[in-house]
Amino acid sequence: MNWSVIIPLLVFLIVIFFIGIWSSRKGAKVSGGDFLQDYFLGGRELGGFVLAMTMVATYGSASSFLGGPGTAYTMGFGWVLLAMSQVVTGYFVLMILGKKFAIMARRYRALTLVDFLKARYNSAPVVILSAAAIIIFLFSAMAAQWIGGARLVESLTGMSYHTALFVFAVSVLVYVTIGGFRAVAVTDAVQGAVMVIGTIVLLAGVIIAGGGVSNIIHDLVSENPNLVTPFGADGNLGKAYVSSFWILVGVGVVGLPQIAVRSMSYKNSRSMHRALIIGTVVTGVIMLNMHLIGVFARPILPGIDVGDKVIPLIAMDVLPAWLAGIVLAAPMAAIMSTVDSLLILVSSTVVKDVYLNYIKPDANVRAIKRASFGVTAVLGTIVYILALDPPDLLIFLNLFAFGGLEAAFIWPIVLGLYWKYANKYGAIASMIVGIGSYIAIHFYNEANGNLFGVHTVTLPVLLSFVAFIVFSLVMKQEAYDYERIRKGEIA
Repeated sequence: MNWSVIIPLLVFLIVIFFIGIWSSRKGAKVSGGDFLQDYFLGGRELGGFVLAMTMVATYGSASSFLGGPGTAYTMGFGWVLLAMSQVVTGYFVLMILGKKFAIMARRYRALTLVDFLKARYNSAPVVILSAAAIIIFLFSAMAAQWIGGARLVESLTGMSYHTALFVFAVSVLVYVTIGGFRAVAVTDAVQGAVMVIGTIVLLAGVIIAGGGVSNIIHDLVSENPNLVTPFGADGNLGKAYVSSFWILVGVGVVGLPQIAVRSMSYKNSRSMHRALIIGTVVTGVIMLNMHLIGVFARPILPGIDVGDKVIPLIAMDVLPAWLAGIVLAAPMAAIMSTVDSLLILVSSTVVKDVYLNYIKPDANVRAIKRASFGVTAVLGTIVYILALDPPDLLIFLNLFAFGGLEAAFIWPIVLGLYWKYANKYGAIASMIVGIGSYIAIHFYNEANGNLFGVHTVTLPVLLSFVAFIVFSLVMKQEAYDYERIRKGEIA
């Protein structure tokens, strides 16, 4: 085992563990009635920096730090261009949802996205569809992230896969279970800072090892001129596909529950405005640096067959072992921050949206605390068991989990906020059409290539929009006290 690499990672995990302990003690001081708000939303008191970092860290995952650079290694600068559409993620979420979502969530006393949808549409089918979509899609996505985290630990330390998975699982479960959303948000801030520093150091190391940017570009052109074009190494990145990626990783991210819920958690308008700027800059730095590293690594370490290995291998090659250990805490931070956010979101869905709504609405604070801690721990344990030998279906679901969630939630959220005629019939139709068409088009694209040359998520988002408008207007319903709540006439 390479202890020069392992020790910095261990120090990182210990720091994360103590943040969980601190968050638990702070949460223990919260009065009974505010426990759920503190555990699942951090008491709605996130500042601008923490809000920005928790959004960036939640969105940046194994795909951003391992899969994305690995694809850029294969595809060239075309994939860097495509990946940079992610820069606007936090900006779009906070600008579209922003103050209005936070205000309405407080008026509805909503602690989760499903809480908001339940209050807005007053519909059990909307709640059940929403909870089912979150649990199924995000459960699979979370398990795949755990597998990625274990593989990273395995490749860096020489541990067996099962040992690496155990270390990773225990580290995440401890601070999420005892600390809740506050622990997730604070650790995300630490992890976000690690990501930024790690990417800058590694990019500098790669450029130096390659003899400078001009020399690296010359090597890429010599190997394949298409590597430095916007169309990919094989010329298969069409304009329509690259442009439609803005929906998946730009505008569409508004519909991701784990991102949208963060728009409920900030302290005040100033915090939101600061998060807009900080989040956009940090996302730009991380995404540009990581994908450039993937392309620049090609002439330095040619012949890497597995894309996920590019970042660990190039870090070990161009940096001293101790520094590589510090830098590689960045992809570890990305994976952990995504896992912890998904875990607390799925837990809140089970406890708040299912248990308290339909199983035991009169549960006391002690029972709620036990359920929150217990469900979080049990969910993590189940994911650990699945990750020991993951079935193909789990990995398959992860490939289109985010797109499916966007197709399901984007219009019930956005139109629920801004269109007074939005009703439960439109929301139900939009969710069913969005999820159904996404799965159908995904299978079609797998067999026949991308329909109309655009990304799979594009048409389902459009179809779910049409379904929402048509069913809302055809099945007219008085907007469940929405106008009175919006005007402040009732709480």
